[in-house]
Amino acid sequence: MMQQFKSSAELKASAREHLLGHYGTVIGAEMILVVLSGSVSLAASLLVDVSTAAGTIIYYAILFFISILMGLFSSGTCYLYLKLICGRPISVGDLFYGFQLAPDKAIAIQAWITLITYLASLPQYIMTYKISAVGYHVDKMMPLLLPYALSLILSGVVSVALGLYYAQAFYLLHDFPQYTAKELLQKSRRLMVHHKGRLFYLYVSFLPLMLLALFSFGLALLWVGPYMTATQTVFFLDLIQHNTEAAV
Repeated sequence: MMQQFKSSAELKASAREHLLGHYGTVIGAEMILVVLSGSVSLAASLLVDVSTAAGTIIYYAILFFISILMGLFSSGTCYLYLKLICGRPISVGDLFYGFQLAPDKAIAIQAWITLITYLASLPQYIMTYKISAVGYHVDKMMPLLLPYALSLILSGVVSVALGLYYAQAFYLLHDFPQYTAKELLQKSRRLMVHHKGRLFYLYVSFLPLMLLALFSFGLALLWVGPYMTATQTVFFLDLIQHNTEAAV
């Protein structure tokens, strides 16, 4: 008998139901993440001179390590939303649970994803530096626009692919903390076989809300973000419930 997975509408409905009465907590956690990542990135841009090649390399190196450390918060975020969808009490403090449960594995998972993302984005970083170096000289900038556009496409495609293949890695870490980071990444890839299209469609379905949120100067994203994460968590639980291999 063919397995019946929840539709996107059902996943979203379940997410909204579980979020009722908990928006204060999840928005508070979202704000902490925004402030932490934003303040560190801002500090790096203010302290490093990106007008030079050396400064640009240092700047992206700092962002690279910041991204890796954010794996701890990605783990904590998954823990918070797993508790939410499973009907357990949640708190903003759950966001820091990644520092307690196998932090080395959370960092390793994020390091692998970040490394591939950065390698794919390297052409984009180079083209960005070249464009900034020519300033407002249109005649010098025009030949760089096509390579820059192609580098953006490459970076975007790789980022989306990684997001689909490894979307379940941090959730799996909390279900199978005994496995290595490599095994968790492999399990996520296996779990997503035949389901990448479903998840991609789910992501795309949030685009209208994200565009509308821009009219609120981004403030509405504090609501849209938790809504998306809660829906993705329901997607994971629905997926693993029907997957006998992941339950082994």
